[in-house]
Amino acid sequence: MSTLAPTRPSRPRPSRALLGRALLRPGVLIPVIVLLLALAWAIAPSLFAPLSPTESVGRSLQAPSGAHWFGTDATGRDVFTRVVHGASHSISGALIAVLVGLVVGTAIGVTAGATGGVVDDVLMRAVDVLLAIPALLLSLSVVILLGFGTTNAAIAVGVTSIAVFARLARAEVVSVRVSEFVEAAYGSGGTFLSVLWRHILPNSLTPVIALAALQLGSAILQISTLGFLGYGAPPPTPEWGLLIAEGRDYVATAWWLTVLPGAVVVIVVLATNRLSQAIRGGEPA
Repeated sequence: MSTLAPTRPSRPRPSRALLGRALLRPGVLIPVIVLLLALAWAIAPSLFAPLSPTESVGRSLQAPSGAHWFGTDATGRDVFTRVVHGASHSISGALIAVLVGLVVGTAIGVTAGATGGVVDDVLMRAVDVLLAIPALLLSLSVVILLGFGTTNAAIAVGVTSIAVFARLARAEVVSVRVSEFVEAAYGSGGTFLSVLWRHILPNSLTPVIALAALQLGSAILQISTLGFLGYGAPPPTPEWGLLIAEGRDYVATAWWLTVLPGAVVVIVVLATNRLSQAIRGGEPA
């Protein structure tokens, strides 16, 4: 009997060319630009906002103007400067959270899906326990155990996303594992680890990467929520959730203190969601 040669995957994967064209569509290009700008804020905030984010630069509670695009807060600090410098805390924290969930969750899901049997049952029951706990309650519990701060809040948010990554990674691995090209690879003499690395993982991780982009926006929201509740970075750190919390007492008289930082958070989160859809679809309109 002749040895079977590996065949193409039974389900199509978006090619790099298709994914590149999808990212260049106007409806996707704008979110990409938004995310690149937010990332630039996080990397080099002083290039975009040279003023001090923690010192008074003018009169208190000035409305938005040419001199202060987002106005000033109750102590005379420039709100736009604080929003720009806050990107380094909020976005870096979100990246840490996504990395924790992606690495740990994907490892659990791939292990469960590739091995099956008792290992699969034990790991997935642990994942079900994590899913049964509300995300905010779990993140609050973890951050209370670790202590306050942006990094600890990011780790806490990352723990809440482990179960989501694990379930998706397992589902994708199980789906690919029974494909004809994987069976052909085994029939050609491939070992478990070589087939897993060369055939199963490359055909399973595209949805996981799309989920990571989606979880980035969710992580920004969750970290901002923890900061708003006082469990994130301490004052006067310009963290996005803390900025919104500081302006809540002035909503009636200085709306810009909450509306403009909140609008930045919403825009960045919507941009990550749109990018996630583009990665998951990977097809031009």
